[in-house]
Amino acid sequence: MANLSFAERCFPTAFKTAQVLPLLKKAGLDRDDMSSYRPISNLTTASKVIERLFLNRLRPQLLGSRNFSRLQSAYRRGHSTETALLHVLSGVYAAANQKKVTTLVGLDISAAFDTTDHDVLLKRLDQRFSVSDAASSWLHSYLTNRQQFVKLGCHSSAIMPCDSGVPQGSVLGPLLFTAYTAPVSDLIESFGVCCHQFADDTQLFISMNAADTAPALDRLTRCSTAVKQWFLQNDLQLNAGKSEVILLGTAAQLRSAADVTAIDVAGSSLPVAFKLKSLGVIIDSHLRFDVHKTWKEVVKARNHHTRALHHVHHVLSDETAQMIACSIVASRLDYCNAILYGAPQSSLDELQRAQNNLARSCASEAGLLMPDHCCSLFTGCRSGSVSCIRRRS
Repeated sequence: MANLSFAERCFPTAFKTAQVLPLLKKAGLDRDDMSSYRPISNLTTASKVIERLFLNRLRPQLLGSRNFSRLQSAYRRGHSTETALLHVLSGVYAAANQKKVTTLVGLDISAAFDTTDHDVLLKRLDQRFSVSDAASSWLHSYLTNRQQFVKLGCHSSAIMPCDSGVPQGSVLGPLLFTAYTAPVSDLIESFGVCCHQFADDTQLFISMNAADTAPALDRLTRCSTAVKQWFLQNDLQLNAGKSEVILLGTAAQLRSAADVTAIDVAGSSLPVAFKLKSLGVIIDSHLRFDVHKTWKEVVKARNHHTRALHHVHHVLSDETAQMIACSIVASRLDYCNAILYGAPQSSLDELQRAQNNLARSCASEAGLLMPDHCCSLFTGCRSGSVSCIRRRS
């Protein structure tokens, strides 16, 4: 069926209907506001198999092109949220060593995946990535004449046409979106502003002399305005009012830039915040990564799961208990832990205690040690970084 689909340059019509499940973007948002939800498209397994086969052919063509943004970390091997944050923080630390303060802007884009223009996407794939002829025809068939309906519990909406966007939850959608937004990184760098992207999460950052911030902030304002205009021309909307701004540097550098209380981003005056959440990690102005701010919820969740695991451990084998601990609890502690390198010891002690408690919950009632490949995950690291736990595991 897949070979026939590729030969005929046609994606099966029966697989173009998506069941949309609206998921709350994050806890605490207004449940009555539709913009608080992320529409996840549930597609058939057969559809995803065909998409996966096409993706294996399309990915080398896109990622091997010099026109694909080198500053895009999403959906690429060897790149992750952790490498994206490390890239940004590396620039911040380098600027601090040069006695400069860094302005970091987290841009907010509305419903980015859902407003992608199909004609613009196909044209961009052809002109920038040489995806044409049979491949372009197949993609045109894949993107057009799609339908969707929303289902909540036993209630379903009417089936409606979907004339724009790439399905969230599809196999091809994420890579197509990154190709669609690839030119924006070139635009940003043309203003002398650094950036990094992870899917639709775009960050701008620029270092500046704390005693004379005006020139750099002027470039940042002009850059953000141009980015907003580019998004509008490509049927995407930049919510400048929902974007966030933070100044990063040493205490002395931040005191020198204390007069910068608001920054103009794409026509909106944004107050300078003390902290900014990026890719699930809260970055504070002094880069201390205080665990009570950044990993408070992680540790809280860890305690809940560890207690639950402790109560049922007597009916589980050691191997099963360790598998649960590694997949549900330890993975939360491990997330982006490389950025903790150099953090104050007080910020690491809470995470260390969390790992120690987890190891005890997984230990055999007979007092047996865990297997080496699991025990290494919970081995303490008091030399200043939790990141070495990842290397050992």
